[in-house]
Amino acid sequence: MTTRRLGIVMHGVTGRMGMNQHLIRSIVAIRRQGGVLLADGSKVMPDPVLIGRNAERIEALARAHGIERWGTNLDAALANTDDTVFFDAGTTQMRPTLLAQALRAGKHVYCEKPIATNLNEAVEIARLAQGSGLKHGAVQDKLFLPGLRKLAMLKRAGFFGRLLSVRIEFGYWVFEGDLQPIQRPSWNYRTEDGGGIILDMVCHWRYVLDNLFGEVQSVSCIGATHIPQRWDEAGQPYAATADDAAYATFQLKGDQGEPVIAQVNSSWTTRVRRDDLVTFHVDGTHGSAVAGLQDCRAQGRVATPRPVWNPDVKQGMDFFGQWQEVPDTEVYDNGFKIQWEAFIRHVVEDAPYRWTLPEGAKGVQLVEAALQSWRERRWIDVPPLEI
Repeated sequence: MTTRRLGIVMHGVTGRMGMNQHLIRSIVAIRRQGGVLLADGSKVMPDPVLIGRNAERIEALARAHGIERWGTNLDAALANTDDTVFFDAGTTQMRPTLLAQALRAGKHVYCEKPIATNLNEAVEIARLAQGSGLKHGAVQDKLFLPGLRKLAMLKRAGFFGRLLSVRIEFGYWVFEGDLQPIQRPSWNYRTEDGGGIILDMVCHWRYVLDNLFGEVQSVSCIGATHIPQRWDEAGQPYAATADDAAYATFQLKGDQGEPVIAQVNSSWTTRVRRDDLVTFHVDGTHGSAVAGLQDCRAQGRVATPRPVWNPDVKQGMDFFGQWQEVPDTEVYDNGFKIQWEAFIRHVVEDAPYRWTLPEGAKGVQLVEAALQSWRERRWIDVPPLEI
């Protein structure tokens, strides 16, 4: 069996997401399994070079995971014709510039979301990528979660009947930093540094809603900065200028053109009392299902109980026990790794791939619509995005 090399410039992998999900659980895992299998039976072995500003951290990361190449000079890395893919998981503010630089250097590009902090830059970089003839992709990891894959299977099977509504509850308490150490970087809570939960999460909700439940048609959203002061990595107080919670309603176009309503709460200021850190509750005429990151439980039409409203007595029904678990029918690999393998096949053998930069731009479009809705306190239509 032949194995070919694929050189990948990886930028921004010292951060939590870049290091854990993209480097360790994706590229390193792919290398340990012997590469990515192609349709002709051959394999592709990713050969990454890690690029970052802090030489000491980059070198330590590379050595810890058996990666021979690392450096601090991005220009030199992009000039190396032996490396044909550029990946970015650095700051959102720098992403369009870095992607444009890589595309002009002739690199295929793959990046974290959001692909930009505003729609103009997102559309500009998507158009540049489309016109380059090079391969391009944006991370849409939640589509590959076991829980959502089970929801997608139920929908394909016709389990829901006609879709009626979707409720997404996401979030947990992010410590302020005075009493407990912070567990998210402080820049997340500064608008001037590209922070804010609307920018961070609405990009996710766009591809989840579009791909699983119906194309987003309009949005009504209100954001909030519930915690106005936080403490940074050095223990110093700072003003939190970005939104830390968002409460949105989306109108979706159903399979037959009928409206589907999605209510989505995103919060870093909520304490969890649900099945998971994020839950997706889907109601249809013939059945309902609730999925988390890994699990999914369903309740069909004929198994729907008949509760009785009586506020004078304690509720005797075990509502949680009335749902049937959707079983694991396969081994579910890491979602980031699955998409990495798909992108590598797309680059090497031109395998179909739909999670492109224009799809990433749609996420930024919905972010801007949500922010406009909050600012103007009204519904905002979301027209088809022309790239």
